[in-house]
Amino acid sequence: MIRPSDQLRVQVYDDQNITGEYQVDASGHISIPLAGRVKASGLTPSQLERAIAAKLSNGVLKKPDVAVQILAYGPIYVHGEVKRAGEFPYKPGLTIMDAVALAGGFTYRADESAAFVTRAGSHVERSYGLNGTVRIYPGDNIRIPERFF
Repeated sequence: MIRPSDQLRVQVYDDQNITGEYQVDASGHISIPLAGRVKASGLTPSQLERAIAAKLSNGVLKKPDVAVQILAYGPIYVHGEVKRAGEFPYKPGLTIMDAVALAGGFTYRADESAAFVTRAGSHVERSYGLNGTVRIYPGDNIRIPERFF
């Protein structure tokens, strides 16, 4: 599924002016020459191919042949009680515990029972147990809280 900050390669066969690399903006759209702004976030690459083709076939091209590939996913962010807080590259299949490991592990003050995750495009922070099965997605913001002594 495509998300904000993903880097995409859009190829429109027989039209090199449209073919290129595009980044999904914070609102979940990409801007394609001759097609305008196209909603990309939440779609699969094949769904986006159809959406772009539909916009281009609306008087621009007779029968556009479009291919979409995800080149790079948006980063994840880990902060709070981890050793190296910051921005990290996303890899498919990433879990909360994998994200903590990318950030160097917990500090001695960390509450190792829960993490707070704000999903990309949302303003709601949810608490998750650190059992290792909760998936992380591009653009997610993970906060490891401090434990109470």
